[in-house]
Amino acid sequence: MCRYLIVLVMLFVSVACQATSQPAPLRVVTELSPPHQTVVDGEVAGISTSIVKAVLQQAGLDARVELYPWARAYYIASNTPNVLIYNMARTPEREADFHWIGPVASYRLGLVRLAERTDLNPTRPEQLLHSSVAAQRDDFSVKVLESYGLKSGREIQLAADILESWRLLLNGKVDYVVDDLMAIPDTEKQLKLPAGTVRFVLPIKELEQQTYLAASKDTDPELLQKLLEAHQQVQRQPLYQQVMLANLSPQN
Repeated sequence: MCRYLIVLVMLFVSVACQATSQPAPLRVVTELSPPHQTVVDGEVAGISTSIVKAVLQQAGLDARVELYPWARAYYIASNTPNVLIYNMARTPEREADFHWIGPVASYRLGLVRLAERTDLNPTRPEQLLHSSVAAQRDDFSVKVLESYGLKSGREIQLAADILESWRLLLNGKVDYVVDDLMAIPDTEKQLKLPAGTVRFVLPIKELEQQTYLAASKDTDPELLQKLLEAHQQVQRQPLYQQVMLANLSPQN
């Protein structure tokens, strides 16, 4: 009887240790940002999402993509183990806070205004000091705009997501919104606006870059290695080349 109890105790301890040693489930967070991250039939979709899902499949991992305002997604990824986030700008301030799996999008960001506002024709960012611009909270574009002398809460109006930024523009609350040239047609459709409601008027060089799938700092090393290897495999697929080259093609 005593030996039987000892075996039971040892079995219980073994199971408990295995349970506590299991890594936390993998999560994937992002923001709404057509056409890169959209929602179709209640599921997160979009061209960058297709790359992220291809990476997960290649790695043999299963995780549901969760959609949040960017500041919330960024907070989760900054403070929770085993969280992936995209599309993340790889800035010097963020470099040491995440593991960088690989690029999943290329952006040509700049200023967008209402087409009817023909009085707004900036030729350089420094001319925005007497204008108002909507940008997402905690987005890297805010830092870039601030580098030109704009102030948050004054020239820069912070929004939860890109649709809120557009609504500020449509309601006359701001003069411009920061957005991707390629995203304009999709966002106009999503907001049920006539094509040509807005116009891309000023590209900002510092906002033209590739963005990444990144992992939280405390991500399990085994998961991280699988993701890095999977991204290298996905880079060789035609899908990846199509997505990454899309924004580099000449557009009017």
